[in-house]
Amino acid sequence: MADPLDPGTDVGLYVHWPYCARICPYCDFNVVRDRGRTDEQDRLVEAILADLSAQRALTGPRRLASVFFGGGTPSLMRPQAAARILDAARDLFPPAGDLIEITLEANPTDAEAGRFADLARAGVNRLSMGVQALDDAALRFLGRDHSAAEALRAVDLARHAFDRLSIDLIYARPDQTPPAWAAELQTALAMGFEHVSPYQLTIEPTTAFGRALARGTLVPPDEDRAAALYETTQAVLSGAGFDAYEVSNHARGVAARSAHNLHVWRGGDYLGLGPGAHGRLTLDGARTTTVAHRRIGDYIAGVSAGSPWAEQDRLSPADAAEERLLLGLRTVEGAPAALLVDLGLSLETGPAAELIADGFLRVQAGRLIATARGRPVLDGVLKALLT
Repeated sequence: MADPLDPGTDVGLYVHWPYCARICPYCDFNVVRDRGRTDEQDRLVEAILADLSAQRALTGPRRLASVFFGGGTPSLMRPQAAARILDAARDLFPPAGDLIEITLEANPTDAEAGRFADLARAGVNRLSMGVQALDDAALRFLGRDHSAAEALRAVDLARHAFDRLSIDLIYARPDQTPPAWAAELQTALAMGFEHVSPYQLTIEPTTAFGRALARGTLVPPDEDRAAALYETTQAVLSGAGFDAYEVSNHARGVAARSAHNLHVWRGGDYLGLGPGAHGRLTLDGARTTTVAHRRIGDYIAGVSAGSPWAEQDRLSPADAAEERLLLGLRTVEGAPAALLVDLGLSLETGPAAELIADGFLRVQAGRLIATARGRPVLDGVLKALLT
């Protein structure tokens, strides 16, 4: 019997739109502001369409599983551009179902919110809102250019345009307390979101936050406070009927889960389109990673020359198994236990057996799954399993 969780040959689409209203301090991605670049954006859309067609020639016939518009601020994309990309995708890859999930990331500024209705008419049926915080002081700290009041107005507009809404929030901010975080989560839930992605603030050395940490001007919560904030997240969302189907993703029921993300976490193929976009494809029987040229001009020129990828790496069976295990163990579905064979591991002896005996992992229906004890310390579990 086929594994119902196997993505098979279906393919997802990740479209990276590099234009942004600003550059945020916690990513420092080399995006460009959406100002006076109409001609360049037109050329970029044409390049994305050409890239899509070229990758279809590589993959052969597939069904379209999902589409995700991400990157800088794709809600600044002209709705006509989104519609053209979606029409081309459906022509090249027949949809896997009557209604596939088409997600677009958005920031809650008034200028973007006004585009919601047009984007919905273009075919987007799920909006992922990067609210990040519902407190003005926290938003200033995170470098966001919207207020909590603007976020509320944008959500109200989005509710009228989209049936499916997701919200991103960042916690473990300096001086944040569990009661304040619980109240913030309750405010978000009252807005009617079906999906919540609470991410613990991570600080990379090369970002503005990393430099502030090195100077001593930013002090993140200690391990005990971070753990208390994590436990608060689980308690509030579980109490509201949300299930933590992935470490940082909670949905109000199975139907509210992100189909695109699940496709990726299950090891499905997806095309990366646009500057800097990452992809995963099965080519000539091997799992292959792709990274498009990051700069817009380089990507457009690369597509024209038949070489849009700055990087292309054919993974060994062991590397492919490790990647799938890393992704799968983040979810409540886990990953096929058979992947351990390619890694020279066994359920009966060694680190996997020890982690199972200690209650961090379990095996069910042929799948290796992180337990409630293992999920909060998953990084350590994975390190113990794979090193």
